Amino acid sequence: MKKMLQLDNFYKARYVLNNVIRKTELVHTKKINPDVDVYLKPECLQKTGSFKIRGAYYKISQLSEEEKAKGVVACSAGNHAQGVALGATAMGVKSLICLPEGAPISKVEATRRLGADVCLVPGVYDDAYQKALQLHDEKGYTFVHPFDDENVIAGQGTIGLELMEQLPSLDAVVVPVGGGGLISGVAFAIKSLNPKIKVYGVQAEGAPSMQKSLCDKKRECLSSVSTVADGIAVKEPGELTFETCSKYVDEIVTVSEDEICAAILKLIESEKMVAEGAGAASVAAVMFNKVPVKGKKTVCIVSGGNIDVTILNRVINRGLAKSGRLCTLDMQLDDQPGKLVEVCTVIANNGANITSVHHDRTGNRNKVNACILRVTMETKNQEHIDEIRKALEEKGITITNNSNLKV
Repeated sequence: MKKMLQLDNFYKARYVLNNVIRKTELVHTKKINPDVDVYLKPECLQKTGSFKIRGAYYKISQLSEEEKAKGVVACSAGNHAQGVALGATAMGVKSLICLPEGAPISKVEATRRLGADVCLVPGVYDDAYQKALQLHDEKGYTFVHPFDDENVIAGQGTIGLELMEQLPSLDAVVVPVGGGGLISGVAFAIKSLNPKIKVYGVQAEGAPSMQKSLCDKKRECLSSVSTVADGIAVKEPGELTFETCSKYVDEIVTVSEDEICAAILKLIESEKMVAEGAGAASVAAVMFNKVPVKGKKTVCIVSGGNIDVTILNRVINRGLAKSGRLCTLDMQLDDQPGKLVEVCTVIANNGANITSVHHDRTGNRNKVNACILRVTMETKNQEHIDEIRKALEEKGITITNNSNLKV
């Protein structure tokens, strides 16, 4: 039987979730992009730290008593796992979550704390997915798909219904896209109620499966995905989500790793909001003008906040580098007394703050009596960096490169 989305089911999901989910009010901000009237939908403040609780809870609530008695199985590297665990435990249903062995310990433990049993599977997400399907066949558990399910999509789509009430004069919505469950729900709900509102999707450059699929007009499976936004690192979109996006989504764009990191930093600094890479992708698209929303009332869905704190420092440093707030310059100097003082004086006089200096006498192969000096400094923006470079070059100092910090 062909799966279909029905708006009635979205309203039913909203009723079921009414006393379960947290009400995430819109945050109006002028700091993301001065040319766009931006509102943030902070699903990072949702229970379990992500929108995934909506679809998972509603899906489990619609199971028969017999299905609930047998339990549910899911596979996830993070947010979906916690949504299923919380939803199942709240309804007294046994849940088993298959996770790849390499999943962050914090996410594994968070899933256990919410009442689920965890099955660690050797390999990657796809191996965990196959194991979950195997257990579904062997044990009779109901498989809760992370995105390609009409009830899961209806649960996620309750965000679209909320947006229509919270901001009736809405012009555009920008949504992070992995497998496509969130954007399918939001786009179907919004376009059903007001087809004039634009819906834009955002994927990471290292995982553009839905963008490529829509471009080729058929589902495509990427050979590999690589991005700091692990929540949207999906190799292949779902059947139902691909079909829904084909009909209701206006455009899907991509953002780079640097842009995602800059957006995470912007949300922390400007809005005091912690977003994971996937959650910040929508903000990155508006920050760096990837979507045509200039002058429009635009909602960015910040889909989750479960960033692994062990990489947060690297993400922030990369975000600082992208926004011109942290700069590393390599310079070739004659190895003579006073040269280091000269460089430091130029930088200080131009108002930058040096955070580290590395002096290497062996790094230069061209001149025996020269050295390489690597200086990392805190700066204001890209214009400030350009001023410092110019001042150094006017002093006869050769800058060999401007190396961005990498995650």
